[in-house]
Amino acid sequence: MLEHLKEELWRLHLELPKNGLVKWTGGNVSARDPETGLVVIKPSGVRYEVLRPEDHVVVNLEGVVVEGSLKPSSDTASHLYIYRHRPDVNGIVHTHSPYATAFAALGRPIPCCLTAIADEFGGPIPCAGFALIGSEAIGKQVIEHIGSSRAVLLKQHGVFTIGETAEAAVKAAVMVEDVARTVWLALQMGEVEELDPEAIKQLHQRYTQVYGQ
Repeated sequence: MLEHLKEELWRLHLELPKNGLVKWTGGNVSARDPETGLVVIKPSGVRYEVLRPEDHVVVNLEGVVVEGSLKPSSDTASHLYIYRHRPDVNGIVHTHSPYATAFAALGRPIPCCLTAIADEFGGPIPCAGFALIGSEAIGKQVIEHIGSSRAVLLKQHGVFTIGETAEAAVKAAVMVEDVARTVWLALQMGEVEELDPEAIKQLHQRYTQVYGQ
């Protein structure tokens, strides 16, 4: 079932350790199949180097396992909550990437002080409140705080990113860590200056509607 999506998720999961976004078994990627509405997600506690396409778990939007012999991620309920409340989202990523999570540890958003942040995220990367793992609580925080951004920090926890595809969500996860590192480095030298809101709007519009092929 959904073999093409499992294969895609397997390849995308490998991008997380490759880009330094996760350690050991932490983090996960999920994808929603637009045709069936079913969600494919990483199994709980499986290391990335031994993960196989067939290990991924298929669930419906209510959390019932449709296919798979392994337990789905402990973040499944929150992924599903986001999908139910954001029909435009078909991919979700959760990481504990170090620089972005450093901001989350302080409960601080990442200010929009770089063109790269304006391009990808359209403004500051917000920080949601604290929530425990295992229920819909984290998903509720994501929905309440992410706004129009592709990323949100979770206070004292980590990062969630979303996209119209799983690949777009993974790209956002890579980018949020990249800009978090740059902003952190800048803060070692002094205060950062946020971009003008009109400049942010123009940069984001160009990047999302003009840039690329």
